[in-house]
Amino acid sequence: MKAALAELIGTFTLTLIGAGAGALAGANAGGNGVVGVALAHGVALMVIIYTWGKISGAHVNPAVTLGLVVGGRFPISKAFGYWIAQFAGAGLAGLVVLVMVDGVSETVGETVGVLTIISTPKTLLLEAVLTFFLVCAVYSSGIAGRNGNAAGLAIGFTLTMDILMGGYLTGASMNPARSFGPALAAGNLGTYYWMYVVGPCAGAVVAGLVYNLFFMDEA
Repeated sequence: MKAALAELIGTFTLTLIGAGAGALAGANAGGNGVVGVALAHGVALMVIIYTWGKISGAHVNPAVTLGLVVGGRFPISKAFGYWIAQFAGAGLAGLVVLVMVDGVSETVGETVGVLTIISTPKTLLLEAVLTFFLVCAVYSSGIAGRNGNAAGLAIGFTLTMDILMGGYLTGASMNPARSFGPALAAGNLGTYYWMYVVGPCAGAVVAGLVYNLFFMDEA
């Protein structure tokens, strides 16, 4: 129960900060564009890892949990509780952002980009590749322990890196829960959202299999 609650709070934090920054990025409210959004996500994830990592592992991402399950590093029996908590936290955060930015921004920080509309295959591919990088960082720092106390920095900067490259193109979600919250608030779950489940989950599965097969024995 403690771990699930930590996942709920952590995912709420990531979605609130990330979606809030995304909603304000193009508004007349001092938004800083994709750089500000990338830093908001990366710093938020660092704080979450150092705050909740010892309690739940700070997955705060259904795709990360899936990647760990596929690699045999997390029990499937606990994964369902994590997924419920992650989506609940993200959904709540999306509604809070909706209330907070009303009258300030026309968006609620949905993880969409130019490719979301014009190319489904490219959106799926980029989300899968970026999630692959993120899950590999989680394995290296969180599971193999290669970066010690700098694990939060390594994983947080990986998220920042991915958003700096992919934010304009797809929104660089890498996280079905992060996409769920704002999509729920905006009433768009039935449109583009499925791509942000399929792409990240595919990338996470490949990362879990590849990292365990080729790199874990070196830890």
